[in-house]
Amino acid sequence: MSNLIAGRSCPLDYRYRSEDLAATPEAFSCEVLYVVGGLYGNPFALKAVEELAAKEPGARVVFNGDFHWFDTDQDWFTWIQEGVEAFDALAGNVEKELGRATADAGCGCAYPESVDQAVVARSNRIHQRLKEQLPKEDQLLENLRSLPLFMKVRVGDRPVALVHGDATSLAGWGFDREGIDEPDRRASIQSWLQAAEVDAFASSHTCQPVCRRYPEGVVINNGAAGMPNFADGLYGVVTRIATQPGLLEPLYQTEYQGLYYQALPLHFDAQAWQEWFLDAWPEGSDAWLSYWQRISQGTGVKLSA
Repeated sequence: MSNLIAGRSCPLDYRYRSEDLAATPEAFSCEVLYVVGGLYGNPFALKAVEELAAKEPGARVVFNGDFHWFDTDQDWFTWIQEGVEAFDALAGNVEKELGRATADAGCGCAYPESVDQAVVARSNRIHQRLKEQLPKEDQLLENLRSLPLFMKVRVGDRPVALVHGDATSLAGWGFDREGIDEPDRRASIQSWLQAAEVDAFASSHTCQPVCRRYPEGVVINNGAAGMPNFADGLYGVVTRIATQPGLLEPLYQTEYQGLYYQALPLHFDAQAWQEWFLDAWPEGSDAWLSYWQRISQGTGVKLSA
């Protein structure tokens, strides 16, 4: 771990192969699956997820990492942890590094060089603050450390891979919106789908929602459930994968081998969340500098697939 660059390097134990996904047993089967990445400690988004899932009895929910982040108070942290544990979950880099004794990897985000170093440094400090207030409970640490890096499930009669980053690493940026249409990236994704022997990868990590359909399958990244993603509103995004369309109008969707892959808006109480956030992260704090504009105004990304 000593050669890691905090916030930019990918620890060795983050890495896996598409073939590992092919070989792993399916965790469960269902007709409706919600994939929730990037909750970031937003309790109002957690409530919205619970309400959304309750509308479809039998639906399964998987939090695919980074459900903690802004929750730097022990009671708040416990609230999020217990809420997530009512469902299924994968590790994100946030959870993976919380369970580690050292802090060599910083936040574990493995930011690419295109991300400004000031952003990386702030993320490392946010994670350190989160880690310092982590409730000192052996069972909690064990729960964090036991979170899987990936999961394969069956929706209807089709195999789907759930990851935090991409097909090779928990913190991989292979499903990043900005590079997903580059020819080399497209070729890699197509080969990953084939090697993993799945119809789709559902991810988050990069905080940028995107959906692409290839002859070999689908990649769908929900961006962030706990923060705004687009320019048209202050709502999160979750992924719904199912054998039939849902009750909500999707932001966008695609269909592959009989499954519907839908990006759904997650409407939470944005004003209450802003007040909650500012109480913990006032103006000038690291999280405020990195995230307040997005939380209060949305992003510059226009809604599209």
